[in-house]
Amino acid sequence: MNTIAPNLDGKHLRIGIVQARFTNEIGSEMLKVCCRTLQELGVADENITVATVPGALEIPIALMNFASSEKFDALIAIGVVIRGETYHFELVSNESGAGVSRVALDYNIPIANAVLTTENDAQAIERIEEKASDAAKVAVECANLVNLLIEEQFEDEE
Repeated sequence: MNTIAPNLDGKHLRIGIVQARFTNEIGSEMLKVCCRTLQELGVADENITVATVPGALEIPIALMNFASSEKFDALIAIGVVIRGETYHFELVSNESGAGVSRVALDYNIPIANAVLTTENDAQAIERIEEKASDAAKVAVECANLVNLLIEEQFEDEE
């Protein structure tokens, strides 16, 4: 059996991040944690590009434009959707998540989805550190995996 070991070396990786500004206090903290973790994993500051959008529904279009540029090894979506009293929570959560997945599959680029969907602010605040740090690790690990698989695919074709 062949096993591919996880690779969390971010050196030479280019990461794009899209952060929703709605519930910006929490999203901004997530962005700080995520960038700090990327740097700890070896991603250079100049290889991290951040764009902000009004809300979670706008994240996929920004990700799509990052992906289509072919300048990034992985992308990260950051945002917070907190349940209100209407069906809007489900709509925003589901559509944002589906859009993020679609971009990843359509463009063959890893996207770490750190759009929190919580019942209240307290739950979101409680998850800032873990989820933002996890998103950075997922982006680096999956970028390295996809890059390796693509390299192996081209080696097999030669």
